[in-house]
Amino acid sequence: MKHFQRFNQLEQHLAELQNQTRRTFLKGAAGFGGAAFLSQFGGLFGANQAHAATAHLDFGRDPKSPLSPLPPQFAAKAKRVIYLHMAGAPSQLELFDYKPELAKFDGKDCPAEFLEGKSFAFLTGVPKLMGPQFSFKQHGQSGAWLSDRLPHLTKHVDDICFIKSMYTDQFNHAPAQLLMQTGSVQLGHASLGSWTTYGLGTENQNLPGYIVLASGGALPSGGKALWGSGYLPSVYQGVQCRSQGQPVLYLDNPDGVSRNARRNMLDAINALNSDTYQQYGDPETITRTAQYEMAFRMQLEATDAFDIHQETEATRQNYAITDTNSASFAKNCLVARRLAERGVRFIELFDWGWDSHGVIKDEALNMGFKDKCKQIDQPISALLTDLKQSGLLEDTLVVFAGEFGRTPMKENRGGSDNAALLGRDHCPSAYTVWVAGGGIKGGYTHGETDDMGYEVVKDPVSVHDFHATLLYLLGFDSHALNYPYQGLEQRLTGVNPYRVVSQILA
Repeated sequence: MKHFQRFNQLEQHLAELQNQTRRTFLKGAAGFGGAAFLSQFGGLFGANQAHAATAHLDFGRDPKSPLSPLPPQFAAKAKRVIYLHMAGAPSQLELFDYKPELAKFDGKDCPAEFLEGKSFAFLTGVPKLMGPQFSFKQHGQSGAWLSDRLPHLTKHVDDICFIKSMYTDQFNHAPAQLLMQTGSVQLGHASLGSWTTYGLGTENQNLPGYIVLASGGALPSGGKALWGSGYLPSVYQGVQCRSQGQPVLYLDNPDGVSRNARRNMLDAINALNSDTYQQYGDPETITRTAQYEMAFRMQLEATDAFDIHQETEATRQNYAITDTNSASFAKNCLVARRLAERGVRFIELFDWGWDSHGVIKDEALNMGFKDKCKQIDQPISALLTDLKQSGLLEDTLVVFAGEFGRTPMKENRGGSDNAALLGRDHCPSAYTVWVAGGGIKGGYTHGETDDMGYEVVKDPVSVHDFHATLLYLLGFDSHALNYPYQGLEQRLTGVNPYRVVSQILA
């Protein structure tokens, strides 16, 4: 009844909407007309269809408070996410998925069945199999196998769930990253971070609910679409911040403009926006107002949140931060902890440089890969340590993932086999991710690959399964957390089949 009372109130303003642009008018006409149609014929089409058509009016949330939370469908185990995306896809065979059998076939021709019907980014002809390049040992009470490239992470294996049976259907970076971050290989879909912020809202009105930090010298192949809001209102998109200098460019007032003057200017702009919203009802007008206000509040809090010099020298050393790597992944890990303490819902760290084909030294498993491992190992360990000691790990999901795995075959780009530089091609059929924290079963390994680490043979986990599980831990049913757009109830998992991976839940 309340829904239809609100609908009747909105209908009273329909005459005012005649002045809006053709694009907005058609969008509004379709929405209001469809809602009116179903209000008359809901019995014919069913209650679910009627609700779907009117859901875009967002009766569950005040449009003037877009960052307020939606009612959860489940008891949430986690309140926030720190997502560590290793852009380029680190080799699971050198880090997490120990395959002693593969070592026995090192240098042998790849079996034909490994190649038939497969698509590769660069492999040609008959490549050679290549064994693990580093030593593995078991660690912790769980006995998890871990490479010697991650000596600091070994201290945390009993808090980590390793999912060794991830798979994807994409073998190139940009579409695979888009799928991993937005649930679709197509541009224009909302990211996992945007869905999280859409559902949970924000705990800190002075900082964005979704913050992105990048390291490694370049952005990931998928670009800024990886943290875009897609069809969701833009207030839910990720805000990319810098690790060095001002967190956001032009955050400070220009010379000669006082904070009071900025406040007066915003009040005038907000009054105009309010009048515009009352006349046209475009939610993006409210988003603009919210973003202006956020920028004003960030002037006081953002610089403080990003100032790691407030931390002790011992803390900075724990994260392996030095004066020469102030814009590094290490600093981003420390900033991520500080943002989590301040109530930021989704903190995403992209680290570029993991595309280990072995064509150049920086990408070779026996050269640049070792440097990359050293750059992330101690900072991630320090982040997990700090979160656990403060109690934040209990309700924080920490995710470590790439976009796919690497092949058990050695890279032979152009048919040549470079003996000095070792690398592996892209492998969508099997890779490893790990998760720790809120609601996750620590000290657990889920799934299994074959003896070569090439195919999943036990408990496969799709990207959509993974997304549905993360949303479940945050309190949401992936099917119910949706947003109507272009005649469909859009959701992170799309129309794809999925399941919550219950085995990894504590």
